[in-house]
Amino acid sequence: MKLHLLDRSTINSSSFSAKRHKESFFLKTWHYHPELELVYVEKSSGTLFIGDGIEKFDKGDLVLIGKDLPHMWLNDEIYFSKNSSLKAKAITVHFKKDFLGTSFFETPEMFHLLQLFKRSCNGIKFENVDVKLIKKIKKVLHLEGFEKTIALLKVLYELAKHKQYKILSSAGFLDSFQQTDNKKLDKIYEYLFKNFAQPISLNAVADIANMNASAFSRFFKKMHNKTFSKYLNELRIGYACKLLITNKYNVSRVCYESGFNNISNFNRQFKNIMDLTPSQYLEKHKGF
Repeated sequence: MKLHLLDRSTINSSSFSAKRHKESFFLKTWHYHPELELVYVEKSSGTLFIGDGIEKFDKGDLVLIGKDLPHMWLNDEIYFSKNSSLKAKAITVHFKKDFLGTSFFETPEMFHLLQLFKRSCNGIKFENVDVKLIKKIKKVLHLEGFEKTIALLKVLYELAKHKQYKILSSAGFLDSFQQTDNKKLDKIYEYLFKNFAQPISLNAVADIANMNASAFSRFFKKMHNKTFSKYLNELRIGYACKLLITNKYNVSRVCYESGFNNISNFNRQFKNIMDLTPSQYLEKHKGF
């Protein structure tokens, strides 16, 4: 799961791209790109790894991913089954912040859109989106030239004014990723996102970073303002929360699926991080 830089340079004389994708599963690659990415999931389900966040995704979700923010859309296991007939469908729009010129979005009239772009640096999931806005996104696919550009601007303006949204990655992630040591962090994230549900030792991760355990602990805490063990537990509990909300597994199964090897430690870490027990969390989110 090496981090890849994807080149999405347009080759059709268009300043941005809008496409509908229909595949057996989404691109299973931890990657980033200079373009912002607007994704409407038409039909699919799985887990979105974005920055240092984990978010379950499903049909109807609308997400805006900022410039150079690492992410991966990982479909549920059933999509990779040999006999699966499922299809992953989504509409994606890729555009650079300056796709209409270096200063276009710096003007007073574009203030709300510029603020949207800044929020997207940590990833945004829009909630309770009106069906009329989804229709406008779909309409962008069928337009050309000036009309296509105006249609996209209108979509972005509505998203900029939309009040119900969730930030998906921590404020400090992109700063730490963009440090000169980001290659070292890249290897760490790659390993953690691939193996967080398995036993992970500090020494094993330190070896990946080519550091001894003490030096790695200091390095990681400097980058994240938290210890490695706290980060790993937050990663696992974040994933556990998504599993609980989907109602696919009971609490005991979620414990092991999330990388904890006993229920008492899982309950203790869950309470420390969420300030709720798993059962209380389930009760609070019943019907969501």
